[in-house]
Amino acid sequence: MTAVAIPPAMPADRRQASPPSTRRRILAALAVAVALLPLAAADVAATALAALAIFAAALAAWLVLRLPDAPVALAAAFALVLVGAVSEKQLFAALGDPLIWLLIGAFVIGAVLTATGAAQALALRATEGIARFDRLAYRLTGVIAVTAFVIPSTTARATLLLPVFLALAAALRHARQVRALGLLFPTVILLSAAGSLLGAGAHLIAVDFMVRLGLPRIGFLHWLLLAAPFALLTSVGAAFAILHLFLTADERRAALPLPAPQRTPLSAAQRNALAIAGAVVLLWITAPLHGLDAALVSLAGALAATSTWLTGVSPKQALKQVEWSLVLFLAATLVIGTALVDSGAAQAIADGMLARLPAGVRDSDLLLLTAAALLALLAHLVVVSRSARALLLLPAVAVPVAALGGFNPAAIVLLCVIGSGFCQTFAVSAKPLAVFAGGSSPPFAAGDLLRLSAVLLLPVLALLVAFAWLVWPLLGLPLRG
Repeated sequence: MTAVAIPPAMPADRRQASPPSTRRRILAALAVAVALLPLAAADVAATALAALAIFAAALAAWLVLRLPDAPVALAAAFALVLVGAVSEKQLFAALGDPLIWLLIGAFVIGAVLTATGAAQALALRATEGIARFDRLAYRLTGVIAVTAFVIPSTTARATLLLPVFLALAAALRHARQVRALGLLFPTVILLSAAGSLLGAGAHLIAVDFMVRLGLPRIGFLHWLLLAAPFALLTSVGAAFAILHLFLTADERRAALPLPAPQRTPLSAAQRNALAIAGAVVLLWITAPLHGLDAALVSLAGALAATSTWLTGVSPKQALKQVEWSLVLFLAATLVIGTALVDSGAAQAIADGMLARLPAGVRDSDLLLLTAAALLALLAHLVVVSRSARALLLLPAVAVPVAALGGFNPAAIVLLCVIGSGFCQTFAVSAKPLAVFAGGSSPPFAAGDLLRLSAVLLLPVLALLVAFAWLVWPLLGLPLRG
């Protein structure tokens, strides 16, 4: 019998930006005015007010005009230089930030894993010997989660894993099983991203924001200890929910019609790519022992991975696969974060939010923490970009909640940025959903996503609050600062 073959990946649908209508322009202007009106009368410095105006305009461009993330963020960064909120030196220094080079190096390593076919081959090997559909689902959950520690983008992970889904879906007999598998892949991609510092650009924004607030930087290992258990629990819980929401007991236990695999050994290039990726992750985890910066390790790994005599992939090939728009967006958001904190704009936002919180919420630490977590989980309904959600939630929710409850700001920042990764409600809420929903025959419908999101929301909320309240203090991140 022949092995399951990997069909070519379908390109992800990319929405073409259309010129904003007059109505949207008016709404954008009103959004900026509404955001600034409560602060205009407050005792806010001119530079802080200018930074707030630029930040509000960027939010309006993202939320109302639906303009692309990176150009808006870059325009906002340039404008912040013009008003004196940051210097030209700070603007260009953002491009040299270690977080940027950590991201670039990880992108290159991920590109090599994809180009050599190592990651896909390993994923398909993990499905060998599985006799039942439910066991396949749980095995895939683990495989998908592991990719978060090497591939620094949920979109890149979706593109990497789409051929694996297509190969498995082609071998399944029942459409309902294909639907469940189609929901499983993007859902676990999104939820498991929380477990790795490189799982999403929003995590790097959060780490930089902590540093701007004068807090210790969370490294790769500490993030892993804090967030990986949460990511694993939510991913497995989502797999359980999908299996029981969309399949009957017989369908869950049904024998798999997968053909017997013809195991072929990994090529030398694939073995080398996997060895390099494994060595890089090991060095990231053991950073407290050897003291090497994660960005330096990432670049060294990228250099080794693009040695053609090792992997057959040249630097030119790998660099073409880097999501440069995400890199530039992250650099620009670092500048925006610096301006918000240094100018006092973040404090002004926090003060304004504190004044508007209901008394019942302010008087209960648990309610306050739950409210912050719920806002983070629901933010995807308004802000599509995960990084933009983090940029909004950190000064507008994390800082005021930490101040009002006397919480450790680092714990609330982590709670908000992890919560912002919940974005399963609509296909437009996250690019991995769009990747798997693309094509002429999408495996799931919009109603399926809505149903799954409604079922997952409260358990994820309860688990997030429980981790912040009970688990993270045991792992070195106290709730009280």
